[in-house]
Amino acid sequence: MLRLAVVLLLAFMTLPTVVVVAVSFNPTAILSFPPAGLSLRWYVNALTYPQFQRAALNSLVVTLASALLAVPFGTAAALALVRHPLRARGLWTSLLLSPLVIPGVAAGLGLLILAAKLGLLQSRWVLVVAHVALVLPFVVRSVAVSVANLDPALERAAASLGAPPWRVVVRVTLPLLRPALFAALLFAVIVSLNEFVVSLFISTRVTEILPVAMFTYVVNYTDPTMAALSTLFIAATVVAVFVADRFLDLSRVFQIGEEGR
Repeated sequence: MLRLAVVLLLAFMTLPTVVVVAVSFNPTAILSFPPAGLSLRWYVNALTYPQFQRAALNSLVVTLASALLAVPFGTAAALALVRHPLRARGLWTSLLLSPLVIPGVAAGLGLLILAAKLGLLQSRWVLVVAHVALVLPFVVRSVAVSVANLDPALERAAASLGAPPWRVVVRVTLPLLRPALFAALLFAVIVSLNEFVVSLFISTRVTEILPVAMFTYVVNYTDPTMAALSTLFIAATVVAVFVADRFLDLSRVFQIGEEGR
């Protein structure tokens, strides 16, 4: 019964993706399944549509900026939460992880009002700040698990040999956390690249990212272009996770050993 439940759950999660991929090759302008034939015309349309090209550039800028900011801040926060006796540690942890439970509509509306008051709606930096806040919980959690499994004796040994604190962090702590840092960067990129709800509130026609541009396209058109673009998104995500798991062993990164409990 357990195996049957797992199979049914996987089928429920996978079949919609299979339908989207199949529809993307439909030669007609109608969203029909099964497809009437095979064609790449909608992939060409997705890659050459000017609004998608502009939105893809915005997504690239926002995603890279938010990931490069979230990883160092999240790493510092994880080290502080795990290694240092902070006061009100539970409160700090709740604050850092709160974007996971705050509804996207509420967060987007609040950021919209704040950005409008400050006159920053035309700037990509509003999106960058929002995305940093949204991906920070994933960075903190993934790095914190590895920090908890890190043997502090290695850092104490470096300090006892005369290394100052900054050198211990640079030469011992960060190299040992390299797999977790790459995993955190991967999740930050994936979450930021696919973020939609908050971005819908604070993006304009000029600064909109790709998920928002896709939503706008769906409102006006019903051809399989969205299926083609979604398939490209799915393929890129699968490849990124596969490569990361191949070289970083993500299951080991997120496994909490007995020594880290």
